[in-house]
Amino acid sequence: MKKQLLSLAGAFALTLALASCGNDKPAETATTADATTTNPADSMAAMGGDSARMAKPGGVMVDGVAMTADKDIVDNAAAATSVSTLVSLVKQAGLVETLKGTGPFTVFAPTNAAFGKLPKAAVAALTAPANAAKLKGVLTYHVIAGRLLAADLKDGQELTTVNGEKLKVMVKDGKVMVGNGKDAPATVQIADVISKNGVTHVIDGVLLPLAK
Repeated sequence: MKKQLLSLAGAFALTLALASCGNDKPAETATTADATTTNPADSMAAMGGDSARMAKPGGVMVDGVAMTADKDIVDNAAAATSVSTLVSLVKQAGLVETLKGTGPFTVFAPTNAAFGKLPKAAVAALTAPANAAKLKGVLTYHVIAGRLLAADLKDGQELTTVNGEKLKVMVKDGKVMVGNGKDAPATVQIADVISKNGVTHVIDGVLLPLAK
């Protein structure tokens, strides 16, 4: 376990060191994406029908709170205690207004426990004021421009993230996983949390883009 944590710390440090070579993309790029990552049914009408599509008109429950489609991604996430670390980092990175925008966005949201798996040194580096641009690069690696429900995610699918790097989708025994294709993938724990400007999938790991 100690060896794995040291390995992850090294990988994370290398990711931060090299992020400035191409991963620091402005938040405005959230409005563009590879066409292959976007659901063809993506429209306000389709979004309005998502509750019926999921047969959960009352919204998805996260931490005992209903995440409802009349709220945006940030407001729904702020009400869920298990992703409070992510919400705090989104605020620190200045991404709140972006994720409260029209979108739509697909967000893979790591839990507090997921951040707890990272070595303390990696977390310290992630939250250091001098690394604000790198923090934004890591967070936008969890965001796809477009609205993708779990049913839209297929084994072997490749998604273009807002920071321009790729995420790979794996589906095994009905479980949806996402990752960089090298490290152990994160598993979707709570899928299809619909907001008025997109959808969130709660995951059990922090996603890191591959260093170049």
